[in-house]
Amino acid sequence: MRLKSQTRRTVRAFWLRLLLVMVAVLGLAAGAAGAAKLPRGGGHFARIAYVIDGDTVELANGAHVRLVQIDTPEVHNSPECYGEQASAITKRLLPRGTVVRLYAEPKTDAVDAYGRLLRYVFRVRDGLNVNVQLVRVGAAAPYFYDYRRGRYAGLLVRLALRARARHVGLWGRCPRTPWDPNHGVSTGPP
Repeated sequence: MRLKSQTRRTVRAFWLRLLLVMVAVLGLAAGAAGAAKLPRGGGHFARIAYVIDGDTVELANGAHVRLVQIDTPEVHNSPECYGEQASAITKRLLPRGTVVRLYAEPKTDAVDAYGRLLRYVFRVRDGLNVNVQLVRVGAAAPYFYDYRRGRYAGLLVRLALRARARHVGLWGRCPRTPWDPNHGVSTGPP
């Protein structure tokens, strides 16, 4: 009787360990598939105050950050198709108070004509590259201002072409959106 009880505990412990290992492996695989690798060193920590639109945020220190190498449809001035949805996705990815790490792209300017910092935005809690994720889910398109392609350009193009082929996000909702990564995305009126 005692041997059966001990055997059951051993078997349960084995299955529990196996389950924990599987969860850890699946989590690592999902993380690797879901985020471009965090660059080594550098970067600056910041906290999100709020999302202005799909590709622009304000930090707790008052600085504005334009997510570099991507473009989302407009929500202000001349609203475009999928602009509100793109902004909502960014708000879900970066709620108020989210701690992020900001990285400059050496192949672009550090600041744009409006005084906004041009940066890749990584969530600290899970290392998610928000710029890449927005393209992956069809909320943004690659945008290589002045034809300057940065460190994630190839990945951004691949993800956008996949989203476009699958009619995901703006590519499905705004079917006449032209493909032109060297100019900002233009989805037309809502």
